[in-house]
Amino acid sequence: MTLAVLLANAARAFADRPAVSVGARCVRTYADLGLRAARLAAGLAARGLRPGDRVAIARRNCPEYLEILFGCWWGGFAASPMNARLHAQELSFMAEDCGARLILADDDAADALAPLVPTIPVVPASSYCRLLACDPAPMHDGQGGDLAWLFYTSGTTGRPKGAMLSHRNLLAMTVGYLADVDQLTEQDALLHLAATSHASGLFGLSFVAKGANNILPESGGYDAAEMAALLAAVRDVSFFVPPTLLRRMAAEPRLQGLPPGAIRTILCGAAPVYPADIAAGIGAFGPVLWNGYGQGESPCTITALSKAQIAAAHAAGDEARLASVGIPRTGIAVRLVDDAGRPVPVGATGEVAVRGETVMAGYWNRPEATAEALRGGWLMTGDLGRMDDRGFLTLLDRKKDLIISGGLNIYAREVEDVLAAHPGVAEVAVIGLPDPEWGEQAVACIVPGPEAPAPAALDALCLARLARWKRPRRYAFLPALPRNAAGKVLKRDLRAQIRPEDCSTIL
Repeated sequence: MTLAVLLANAARAFADRPAVSVGARCVRTYADLGLRAARLAAGLAARGLRPGDRVAIARRNCPEYLEILFGCWWGGFAASPMNARLHAQELSFMAEDCGARLILADDDAADALAPLVPTIPVVPASSYCRLLACDPAPMHDGQGGDLAWLFYTSGTTGRPKGAMLSHRNLLAMTVGYLADVDQLTEQDALLHLAATSHASGLFGLSFVAKGANNILPESGGYDAAEMAALLAAVRDVSFFVPPTLLRRMAAEPRLQGLPPGAIRTILCGAAPVYPADIAAGIGAFGPVLWNGYGQGESPCTITALSKAQIAAAHAAGDEARLASVGIPRTGIAVRLVDDAGRPVPVGATGEVAVRGETVMAGYWNRPEATAEALRGGWLMTGDLGRMDDRGFLTLLDRKKDLIISGGLNIYAREVEDVLAAHPGVAEVAVIGLPDPEWGEQAVACIVPGPEAPAPAALDALCLARLARWKRPRRYAFLPALPRNAAGKVLKRDLRAQIRPEDCSTIL
């Protein structure tokens, strides 16, 4: 069975229900969406594509996005969604790397891509409708193991790699949402504030499965006034946000006092969510926050703190629990292992290893990287963490970002959690820089709030909560942290950018 069945069933059972809306205006019913996906499948086949071929997608959030995904799967093609905000050189690398037979692109991206990929046809958004000028195709009779979504990793350490996600992987992810987040109905809605090429689009599969509405903001992104008006008009809305946007929303006066039931779930992820962020979110919106941990290699599905767990930990003032990323998702096995792959004791630090139906088949045309990531049936995530006796996982650092100073390990997340609690710190990232005496020294990169904190005050905070050797010895104050297209902080760029002589030094 393939993902196309999700839309086929919804188009039959919820034919007249809104499938895609722009603001409060329905632009696709489920009957429309099913028909257009079937027509697109026929249009792609008419362009010479055959089952198994890859279709690269360089489109911003738009009403056509879901029908493109399902049109690919209806015809047996594999989708390769790419963040349209990337540079054309980055997009062309991914398209060529996956051997795309066709690229569907925004008009500006198409103009930039065409000369870079002369052997791959590029269809701009302005010509997209021509692909629908075909009689609807029958659904391809594919298998669960067929490639569905080639998810290019964010490339925090170099060139991105294509994680091969099968229909079975994404069906397990889709059902996992219904098991661990919400029991959705056709009355629910998902507001796509984040890119549909990444987590928001993946979450959208569960909403399609249950005949729920997928809403695109008219502005194309987050606008406080627009969102306030929408949430006043629509009930049971869920949306995915990174913690930076959660902070902005919690502090926005226009989003206070929303009607009861307007927000069903705020899905948090993509970066560390600090206890202060959760407290602010609950204060502004009530007990609707859910915090999940996943990777492109196991999409949106490794561990999670449920809404009930977050509310209980917040009420109890349990910051350690709030700093965790929760317990393994339904049907997912998670363990922590040492460098030899042996499980570590409860409370010890180890690399997070994952096994389950959501784990990728491997990396596209990267056998060595696949062998490194998949060992004995386990996905080695590259993330370091600790797990308590109840199975709650707390992430500490990327394995490649571990700071070793004087032979002692410093985990950036521990230090970042402390510094993020200071009211003058808007954002923080801790990195290691070479030091002739200690090997490395911890450096805190701070984006200050309206009132910039003094390094001495930050040092005092660290000394009050951390072992002395863990405290940063240097502070760099920046206007913003470098991030990739998925919103993750690029620590490699910080290490290249920060010079010790530009930092405030703590003796």
